[in-house]
Amino acid sequence: MSVDKAELCGSLLTWLQTFHVPSPCASPQDLSSGLAVAYVLNQIDPSWFNEAWLQGISEDPGPNWKLKVSNLKMVLRSLVEYSQDVLAHPVSEEHLPDVSLIGEFSDPAELGKLLQLVLGCAISCEKKQDHIQRIMTLEESVQHVVMEAIQELMTKDTPDSLSPETYGNFDSQSRRYYFLSEEAEEGDELQQRCLDLERQLMLLSEEKQSLAQENAGLRERMGRPEGEGTPALTAKKLLLLQSQLEQLQEENFRLESGREDERLRCAELEREVAELQHRNQALTSLAQEAQALKDEMDELRQSSERAGQLEATLTSCRRRLGELRELRRQVRQLEERNAGHAERTRQLEDELRRAGSLRAQLEAQRRQVQELQGQRQEEAMKAEKWLFECRNLEEKYESVTKEKERLLAERDSLREANEELRCAQLQPRGLTQADPSLDPTSPPVDNLAAEILPAELRETLLRLQLENKRLCRQEAADRERQEELQRHLEDANRARHGLETQHRLNQQQLSELRAQVEDLQKALQEQGGKTEDVSSILLKRKLEEHLQKLHEADLELQRKREYIEELEPPTDSSTARRIEELQHNLQKKDADLRAMEERYRRYVDKARMVMQTMEPKQRPAAGAPPELHSLRTQLRERDVRIRHLEMDFEKSRSQREQEEKLLISAWYNMGMALQQRAGEERAPAHAQSFLAQQRLATNSRRGPLGRLASLNLRPTDKH
Repeated sequence: MSVDKAELCGSLLTWLQTFHVPSPCASPQDLSSGLAVAYVLNQIDPSWFNEAWLQGISEDPGPNWKLKVSNLKMVLRSLVEYSQDVLAHPVSEEHLPDVSLIGEFSDPAELGKLLQLVLGCAISCEKKQDHIQRIMTLEESVQHVVMEAIQELMTKDTPDSLSPETYGNFDSQSRRYYFLSEEAEEGDELQQRCLDLERQLMLLSEEKQSLAQENAGLRERMGRPEGEGTPALTAKKLLLLQSQLEQLQEENFRLESGREDERLRCAELEREVAELQHRNQALTSLAQEAQALKDEMDELRQSSERAGQLEATLTSCRRRLGELRELRRQVRQLEERNAGHAERTRQLEDELRRAGSLRAQLEAQRRQVQELQGQRQEEAMKAEKWLFECRNLEEKYESVTKEKERLLAERDSLREANEELRCAQLQPRGLTQADPSLDPTSPPVDNLAAEILPAELRETLLRLQLENKRLCRQEAADRERQEELQRHLEDANRARHGLETQHRLNQQQLSELRAQVEDLQKALQEQGGKTEDVSSILLKRKLEEHLQKLHEADLELQRKREYIEELEPPTDSSTARRIEELQHNLQKKDADLRAMEERYRRYVDKARMVMQTMEPKQRPAAGAPPELHSLRTQLRERDVRIRHLEMDFEKSRSQREQEEKLLISAWYNMGMALQQRAGEERAPAHAQSFLAQQRLATNSRRGPLGRLASLNLRPTDKH
């Protein structure tokens, strides 16, 4: 019965975990490198699987499956040698695992075969009792699977299962030594077998004596007459005892012949043991000679390695000697340069003492200039604010004037409509005056005029009144909405004006910074030296971030423009001109922002170049001139200003986005109003109400021809 190798692999993994090896052995992947199996074999027989053999196993093959396969091949070869030479149990071909599948795929079936060979070595070595006791401590299911694996291994292993070519690459001295140990162990086993046979022979002789005594007793009983038994029963017992006696005599003869054979065999084995001891002594002397030759070879190998190391050391010493000469030459040059720098330092100290008196005045003037610049900026902001307020008041005045003209025109149109209605009301009164019976005040008639008035006219009047109320409410809502949009527009204009002012001030600051950066460049070019500072890298990174943000803002603005164009309905010429003006302003503002971005990029590049030319590597920090420290301080101030400009730029960008949102909402509302107006114009004339027709007539009179007609009619009204 064959054991399932996958199930066997799991049970043998549980058995391997009882060895407590340093390498993990909880899964087939842990055993695929062969390191854990090597540690287990080292614990099973340290004399064969010694530390030298264990060091030949790669400890950390990692994901390299070829290295794992190499380790497994070495472990399998040692296992086969141990089983063949030490345990005298040749391994059959069907028990040999495929190490390629174990190393590459961690195959449980092949790993089970390998662990089965390890189990066979454990139960056949000198410490087999310890390993059997360790197996007995496992669970019953695991014990059952392990015992089945042992039985399968013991029943299928035959001496001629492996060919001699399997051991063709063994070392000759090692094979001789282990063949000798195998023959010595075989002699011990034969002696033990002889002792067992002698003990069995003694037991059989004792049993023979007891049987002979029993036979004699039976013969005496047969000689005595027995009154109780019958002759037939006595004859049967006699025959039975005679047959037993014959069997015992045959067994005795067989045992005596076997004893003689075993004695002859024992004598022959003793002669073989003497010969083997002779051979053992000869092989021991050969092994000692081989060990001496091996030690001599190791000494020669160490000597050759040491000679190679000494040659490498000599080469490195020669190279270092050349480097030492070069370093001495460089030291002389540096001493000369140091003397020149010391002279230059003394000159700079003299200049510093001369410039010390002017530094305090320069600092005071610089503070005054900064205060004046701050005051100038505040005054400029105030002036721009008042100018913007003045423009807003002018725009409000123009809007109020236009509203006044519109109200005057509407008053005239309402006056005309009132006169028409008055004329329409005078006609029924004339009828009532001509016929007194039509007077509604007369009680007999009972409001006859109201009954004579047509029902359609009454319905028309009621509908006109309701529509008039609805239009009044709609006009109030439109007026509130227009005021809200006007407030939003004023806020947007105010924000835009503030941004323009801030932009102009930023341009002035940037021009000043550019002049200062150019001065710094000239000063640093005179001093020389190049270095890469961390601040230049930060400036470059900030520049890239701002460029990315500007690009995203441009894309967002383009998408909003496309969305506005989609929402924009067909408009008249004045609205189109207004939209074109707004678009032109936006394009101009975008161009200004792009120009500002380009200038900002140039200034940052110049600042980066200045930072690269600062702090020369060859000049020590302690010996730097005071001018360089002042330049560094100025550059730090420029960095602070650049950060402030970046913050202002972010604020302006957020305000620009808010302005764009307001413009989009205003355009959307204007588009909806124009679309509604276009729908009203496309509606049929017969479907319009009376007030709608009057409104259209009023709007037509508000045009250029209507205004001329009203001017012509006003003198006649006065007359």
